[in-house]
Amino acid sequence: MIKDDMRPIQILLVEDNQGDIFLTRKAFEKAMVANRIQVATDGEMALKMLRGEQESSPAEIIDIVLLDINLPKLDGKQVLEAMKKDPDLRRIPVVVLSSSKAEQDVLQSYDLQASGYIVKPLSFEKFIDVVSAIEEFWF
Repeated sequence: MIKDDMRPIQILLVEDNQGDIFLTRKAFEKAMVANRIQVATDGEMALKMLRGEQESSPAEIIDIVLLDINLPKLDGKQVLEAMKKDPDLRRIPVVVLSSSKAEQDVLQSYDLQASGYIVKPLSFEKFIDVVSAIEEFWF
């Protein structure tokens, strides 16, 4: 991933659970990772944002997508599949961040070319560790 060190990491968090959105923002803040998090609360909104079709959110270069699997409208697997078929979106790393530990979900995500699969940790401290690992690995 090539990133200009002068700008914060542009993250698209695709998550419909307000508690998990809050935790993710706080974890990135606590990990002191320079970032700008945009949030899409359903799969359709995520694709519109990525394609620059969402009026309330101007198109920006997204460095990474953190994607939940269980979403309204289009689920995370459908979003991932659409991204990887789109020549303008396919190179954006997508890390599935899900509460599901099901082997089928993990395997399907990798079959759809997810860059990683992380089970959402239960504690805030572990969530900070996850955020730090994402930052170290991709940036």
